[in-house]
Amino acid sequence: LRDVIYGANDGIITTFAVVAGVAGAALSSSVVLILGFANLIADGISMGMSNYLGMKSQRDFEARERQREEQETEMWPEEERDEIRRMYALKGFTGDDLERVVSVISSNKKRWVDEMMIGEFGVVTGSEETTWKHGLIKFGAFVIAGALPLLPYVAFTENGNNFAVSVASTAATLFFVGSLRSRYTKHGWFISGLEMFGVGAVAAVAAYAVGALISRFL
Repeated sequence: LRDVIYGANDGIITTFAVVAGVAGAALSSSVVLILGFANLIADGISMGMSNYLGMKSQRDFEARERQREEQETEMWPEEERDEIRRMYALKGFTGDDLERVVSVISSNKKRWVDEMMIGEFGVVTGSEETTWKHGLIKFGAFVIAGALPLLPYVAFTENGNNFAVSVASTAATLFFVGSLRSRYTKHGWFISGLEMFGVGAVAAVAAYAVGALISRFL
């Protein structure tokens, strides 16, 4: 859901910025479609691959650190036990309870390394996510949501109201998708929707103004 929300938000905003820029330059609907879909596919691929590569890099880093922790528990077991002791002392364990915890954890190598990964890097074993799946989901959300501002131009090729319809549908979608962010931001859904609507509006106004300005010099 996180990838869907953020992929959709990015897709809508970036594509509508292209639509607004072309509209500001008073170019034809065919130009909107060419630039809009080219941007949509290129940015969608970039977004999905960036998400995949970012997660893969994090996964590789965690694997290297786990291997290092495994080696350290074998080479310097007492030092590593002291690290566990310090971790649990900070959690309030003292005396015999603290020593019992250290003994139980260090008696099993996997459990020991798991605790070191949590304590040092915040990595919980078993929480790994499928990298390619997240990249594909973000790409799909980006492309599907990003196509919405272009639909009026596909359905009504030379209709003078294309831009107005695109503005209305984009604004409604931005608010709806933005409201879903409240699941992660813990802000109210209405505020989250307005925030994303505001970001989209600023991007669209800027793109429209740049398109209108540049068209005067061409």
